[in-house]
Parts: sequence; structure tokens; C-alpha cells
Amino acid sequence: MPAESPRVSRLEPYLNRAEPAPTLLKMLVGVQLAGIREDAGLSQEQAARKLGFSPAKLSRIEAGKGRRPPAEADVRALLNLYECNEHEGSVLLQLLRQAGEPGWWQRYDKRLMPEWFDRLVGLQEAATAIRTFEIQYVPGLLQIPAYTRAVVERGLPMASRREVERRVELRTRRTELLNRADAPQVWAILDESVLLRVLGGRDVMREQLAHLVRMARLPHVTVQVVPLDVTHASAPALPVTYLRFGGSDLPDVVYLEQIRSATFLEDRDETEEYRVSLDRLADEALDPRDSLKLLTETMDQRYPGS
Repeated sequence: MPAESPRVSRLEPYLNRAEPAPTLLKMLVGVQLAGIREDAGLSQEQAARKLGFSPAKLSRIEAGKGRRPPAEADVRALLNLYECNEHEGSVLLQLLRQAGEPGWWQRYDKRLMPEWFDRLVGLQEAATAIRTFEIQYVPGLLQIPAYTRAVVERGLPMASRREVERRVELRTRRTELLNRADAPQVWAILDESVLLRVLGGRDVMREQLAHLVRMARLPHVTVQVVPLDVTHASAPALPVTYLRFGGSDLPDVVYLEQIRSATFLEDRDETEEYRVSLDRLADEALDPRDSLKLLTETMDQRYPGS
């Protein structure tokens, strides 16, 4: 009997996940298909031409992009073209079917969950480590509902009350990720101005900073603050979220958010630049202990309790 493919041994654990992870599984299917294609000695363009696919279609399949996973018929055609062994193909098709099971966030309407945001939430749900830098707001995963409400009302002043509350509900549901037994490691770096910008009133800010203090004391959460007097800080111009996944099959992903869209970077050279930038910024920020002290002092001095 031939030895089991190392690829299969790495994939099979994903078949037993308790929660649907469609974004992760789409990426896994795409990465494995690309690897099997390369093993077959075919370029992406050659494989697409042989099956009558456009190069863009095959590129999208291998990148694991799109709200829905690729059609099973297309994946079967690719596996047949690559002469993939039966067991490996079976495992890949099982992952593909599981990728079709919706995550909790995909039950929200598309107005609240455009495709780029759907992908971010799915990636966060699947990540083993999340690093983030914020220059304006407390990172979404560390927000309390009242603070989120103020952020939404500021960003969408024409939104109806129902839409605001649905967005708050969605953000609050996302924060539950940090309460899971398999919660990711979260490392958040904040500009000190985030702590000083009053959103929702001073009582809300006190509650939000108290929540940051509680979260920063958890073993899987690290919070650092870049003081205002650090004028040489090598901070990116935009908020950055850096996501890392378990195993060697999946690339790191950098998420850069604009007002109504976002950019995802997966090329190793590009993501490495952001990893180095975040490392440098962490060195320039207060260490976690001093950051916790600053959070507590800001809460007590700027937002004293009644």
C-alpha cells in the first residue's frame, strides 16, 4: 500500500472541526489544488486552457476567494486533469462540501456583510494569531457594544436605528471569538490618541478602557500603546490586521481597510513587509506592562467614575 500523502495527513484534521470554517476551507482547497497542479507539471495557464477555464477563474479557485466555494464539478475536473490519487481527491472533496456550510456571519444580509467583510470575518474565525494596529478606534474585537454603537453612528450618520443595532449585534458576536477554548492569540497595538478620543461619552470611554484592561490581562491577548510623545514611530498610515493560520499550507494574510472596501495581501514579500513593520512598531510602543499602566491611569484620570 502506498504511503499516505503528507498533504492528506495535514488536511484530515480539518474534517473534524466543530464549527463551520468556510473561508479557511476554501483557502485550503485552493492551496491544495495549486500544489497538486504543480506536482502534475502544469502551469495555471496550461491547466485552465485544457479545461476551457479562464485563467482568472482558476486563479480565483486557487486563491480561495469568493463568497461561495467553487463548483464541485470544476474541482473534480481539475483533480481528474491532474490525475490526483483517489484518497487525496476524496478528502479534498469532503473539505469542499464543508466549505459550503455557512458560517454564523453569513446569515446577515449583504448590506451589512459585503464580500470583502465576509472574507475578513471568516479569516478571523479561522486564524490562530491576529495582530492589529489602530490609529483611530479600539480594534473591533476589543470593543464593547456602547463604544461600537458610537463608532457606527459616527461613521454612518444616516443609518436607521435598526441598521445601527444590527451592526452592533454583528460586532458583538465577532468578539465572542476571544472567549472560545481555541481563541486566537491577539496582539493589538494602539496609538494613544485612541484612548483620548471620546466616543459615546466619558462613561462609555471609562467602560471601554476598563474592558481593554480586563482583556489585556488574558493570557491570549496582548495590548500595547504607542505614546503620543513617540514622534518617530514607524506606524503605517492605515489600520492593519495581520492574520496567521495553523499549519504550513496557508499563507499569512494582511487586511487593509478603506472606507467602503478593503485590500487583502497574501504575497509573501508584501505580508513580510507588514510583519516587520508591526514588529518595529511593537518595539517602539510601551511594553505590555507599561501599556496596562497607561490604560489604567488614562481611565482613572481622564474618565473618573462618578
